Amino acid sequence: MNESFRKYMKVGLVHFMAYPSTSKGEGPILETLRRIAMDEYFEVVEMTWIKDPAVRKKARQIIETSHMEFSYAGMPRLLPTKQNINSLNEEERLQALANVKEGIDEAYEMGAKDFAFLSGKYEEPRKEEAYQALIRSTKEICAYAKSKGDMKIAIEVFDYDVDKCSLIGPVALTQRYAKEIRREYDNFGLMVDLSHLPQLRETPAESLIPVKDYIIHAHMGNTLVKDKLSPVYGDEHPRFGFPGSENDVAELVEYLRVLLDIGFLNKENRPIVSLEVKPYEDEDPELVIANAKRVLNLAWDQV
Repeated sequence: MNESFRKYMKVGLVHFMAYPSTSKGEGPILETLRRIAMDEYFEVVEMTWIKDPAVRKKARQIIETSHMEFSYAGMPRLLPTKQNINSLNEEERLQALANVKEGIDEAYEMGAKDFAFLSGKYEEPRKEEAYQALIRSTKEICAYAKSKGDMKIAIEVFDYDVDKCSLIGPVALTQRYAKEIRREYDNFGLMVDLSHLPQLRETPAESLIPVKDYIIHAHMGNTLVKDKLSPVYGDEHPRFGFPGSENDVAELVEYLRVLLDIGFLNKENRPIVSLEVKPYEDEDPELVIANAKRVLNLAWDQV
């Protein structure tokens, strides 16, 4: 591609993945956010909960001062506590739902463009019941967000039998789900992720084309699924080209080509496409981020 990727997308970085010590809403949030904000490569920063209201206020100031956009990731609110918005235990479902709504409040407070969440685990014999519980929860989430403003709501598509074991999910069910929610809520869409495609055993074309009308946000990352004994097996987002992993320049090229072909990457309404990479053990986060930027540059040249 001869034109800059900036004409087709807003490149972001998932803050709490690049700096894992911040994923619980504490730690060096402002220092690490400032590093990202100082890097003109990124137009968007994706962050999760920030427990201290004073830190939230300062974080918003950094984002606004640096002319960045902000995207809120609600997944770390649910995963550590194993909360499940499609639980068949109604009390547990409502607890998870309340947590998500608190996240939406925080996202609006921070000026977020969108809010992302994920579906929970399920039992195969009761899959349809879990699906209906997810439908109820999602409609409540979308209605709640819509009552407060115009922020978009996105569910991230995860694996169903590798790591997160989420209901959403395989492309056929994802398509059914997105179509049903979008019929009633225009503020809803899908977040897709290159790192999840090998876990779903789907190619970019297989995974993205059937749901092209519902994609509103995308991630670029890596995964390792060949060796269950590997310390980065599953949804650990190792750097691109990590030994034995699935994604590097060639895989990102294919992913970006499909996103371009289906019209997701476009000049009229540039979408958020964020790099999501995590340091392994004592790897330097800055080097891992540099790796991701370099891989995107090389991939875009081949798109």
